[in-house]
Amino acid sequence: MLKSLIGLALAATAAAKEVTYYWDVTYTKANPDGLFERQVSLNDTLVVEMRNSLNELTTLHAHGLYQNGTNYYDGPDMVTQCGVPPGSNMTYRIPIQQTGTYWIHSHWSAQYIDGLRAPLIIKNPDEPHEYDEDITLTFEDWYHDQSADLLHEFLNWKNPGGAEPVPNSALIGSVGGATKKVLDFKPGKTYRIRLINMSAQAMFHFSIDGHEMQIIEPMTVGNRTSVLVTALNSTDNNYQFHADMDITMFDSTPPGLDYNSTGIIQYAADAPIKEGYEADWSFFDDATLVPYKKVPAFGFDVNYNFDVWFLQFTDSFNHWHIQQQHLANNKTVYGPQTNAEVIQNMQEVQFVINNYDAGTHPFHLHGHHFQIVGRGEAPYDPTNNPRPKTPPIMRDTVTIPSMEYVVLRFRADNPGVHLMHCHLLFHALSGLNMIFIDLEVPQQIYDHCEARGIKTSGNAAGREGFDLTGAPYGPFVYPQGWTKKAKGALAGCVISALLGICTIFWYGWTSQKAYKPVMTVDPAENINLRDENERIGEVARL
Repeated sequence: MLKSLIGLALAATAAAKEVTYYWDVTYTKANPDGLFERQVSLNDTLVVEMRNSLNELTTLHAHGLYQNGTNYYDGPDMVTQCGVPPGSNMTYRIPIQQTGTYWIHSHWSAQYIDGLRAPLIIKNPDEPHEYDEDITLTFEDWYHDQSADLLHEFLNWKNPGGAEPVPNSALIGSVGGATKKVLDFKPGKTYRIRLINMSAQAMFHFSIDGHEMQIIEPMTVGNRTSVLVTALNSTDNNYQFHADMDITMFDSTPPGLDYNSTGIIQYAADAPIKEGYEADWSFFDDATLVPYKKVPAFGFDVNYNFDVWFLQFTDSFNHWHIQQQHLANNKTVYGPQTNAEVIQNMQEVQFVINNYDAGTHPFHLHGHHFQIVGRGEAPYDPTNNPRPKTPPIMRDTVTIPSMEYVVLRFRADNPGVHLMHCHLLFHALSGLNMIFIDLEVPQQIYDHCEARGIKTSGNAAGREGFDLTGAPYGPFVYPQGWTKKAKGALAGCVISALLGICTIFWYGWTSQKAYKPVMTVDPAENINLRDENERIGEVARL
């Protein structure tokens, strides 16, 4: 199935410690044919020279990079930049201060569904793990429709239940359908497999038949995992690996959806595939993972509690909603439509998320990694808040199952404006996000805003102080109880019912009044009448 795929046309040059990529972002007609990962090393500077050849805005976000000191290059449209207008250029210049597995994607609307996403691998010169080869394996849900059409389908009054669009297929290593991804293994070698879920909606379960995996890097949407796999000593058989979409993430499963995808671990081209066994999936608390780099648990200077709900608003659209139970400082100037919390530099921040929705949500925080210090059945009990005795795991994305909570802590050591959102793309675009606010921005950011007529000074309305005239206002959550609209709807139903009943009575009365008895004739008399008519007919013919 061909669709317009956003392509990245690039050339790369490397000089000393600066790695530059030239990207021309445009649409092309293509089936997914694979995007090789971008690789840089610790202490390099990643420079992306991007040309927007699309007919719409675009941005780039390096998912998982904290952008400490370069928050203005983080990418979310209308959070850290105004979006790169069509025909314009943007230079992203990012000092590399981290190592590991990351990915780059568009952060404008639902655009990355169309293909603007690629792995980003940052090498560690002092790699603590030993392995022979490095493999990157991406997981993507693939839609045959364009992202704009999918978003319109989701944010529509005809979708009152908020059912997310279900993908048409899965791509493993950027291939799908009848084509299977093949990983060549050599006996006795150890492979690092970097697993990156670049999906919009799907979560995946990953397994390899006949092999053991060791987790060395903590998969939900937006998350990454690295595993070490040591090849077997025999080349008699090949094996399958499995990447199965978690269908509980979908409201319905279309009959034609093949959600169980497989690839091949190949030892020899002519070797048969040895069948594995059905995996018994069991869930574990990722907060119990032991970090390689141990950072003592943070305390907290401020605490925020957030409840996640699914609500319908007065614009007849469905919206995900983060209810803020604690408001810090005076944030009025950020406007009534902004979920913003103002934090102070170097504060230790705790935020609790209660997921009261029926579905699972992977939350991603820009600009920081947080410690997972607790989780359990919602609601969270604030009286039970001990400091962890062992260094907790640190992540930038955490998955929260239905009716559970998580307790997260981070240190505010990166001034800027940092988005925190659900990485199920349709949820983020319908409101399941907020920001932690502080910043200087380069001139090109101002230029892009000016090109779109967006004010870059003042409050949310571009005015002074608390004058919010012209700031976005509404929609609002549907009020509970008997509203005017509800009363009108009930009155309309009653009137319609009465009219229906009256119509039935009227029809029955008029039918009875118009009824005329039909004269019946004895069969014997009928025969005589027929004979008489025949004789009259004969006379007439004569």
